[in-house]
Amino acid sequence: MARNFKHQVIKQLLAELPRGAPFDLTTLKQLRVSAQLAAYYAEEGWLVRLAQGVYAFPNDDFGVHGALVFLQKRVPGLHIGGKSALALQGVQHNLGSRDTLVLWGDNRFTLPAWFTSRFPARYVHARLFDWPDTQLTDKTLTTPPGLSEPLRVAVPERAVLELLYETGIKQSLEEARNLFDGLRSPRKDLLGQLLSCCTSVKAVRLYLTWARETNLVDVDALLEQYPVRTGSTKRWMRRLDDGTLLSLRPHG
Repeated sequence: MARNFKHQVIKQLLAELPRGAPFDLTTLKQLRVSAQLAAYYAEEGWLVRLAQGVYAFPNDDFGVHGALVFLQKRVPGLHIGGKSALALQGVQHNLGSRDTLVLWGDNRFTLPAWFTSRFPARYVHARLFDWPDTQLTDKTLTTPPGLSEPLRVAVPERAVLELLYETGIKQSLEEARNLFDGLRSPRKDLLGQLLSCCTSVKAVRLYLTWARETNLVDVDALLEQYPVRTGSTKRWMRRLDDGTLLSLRPHG
């Protein structure tokens, strides 16, 4: 009887759980699979145990997007950000398919080994914005056209500030500038709000400096309309990891 029950349940799992993403014990319990039964199925080869409480179907070559949607349910604010978000939205500069995926989130988190062994990625946790409300947070995450899954990706106005935050640390100044040069027609109101709550003086000043140089936006009009956080009236100066001395004026 028990063997028949186990056979019926695994048949239900195979029929009802979609391929293309991992699943956890919460999902399995909804289909009458306890932790003990999941362990049994893994021993018998019906499931593959990726980590504690995380499973997948054997030979299910799930993609990065399905895996990210799974992680997004477990990590607050997890989204594709920075250079990777810009690439997904058509702003790229010699990006390869094996480039490290840049992920951002609200809390400290270590990407699981089952994820990083399949997809080269790094996770960034920083309080880059003092969000005035959740509406602005939601407005700055989107699912780009062509992605059917509910994948959260930073809009270009947010992604570029994430990129500039990492410039000189994980991101080279030259590539950051090349990516910035590929930006087109930012939404002024959204950009102004983001610059007003961005906590990184370097990112804000670098944006204003390059925006002036490229005429991406009317910087003076932007500064008149929005309380952009530019820090003190002094120059911001830092020597980057590659030895470059970065000197930024308050208003670009």
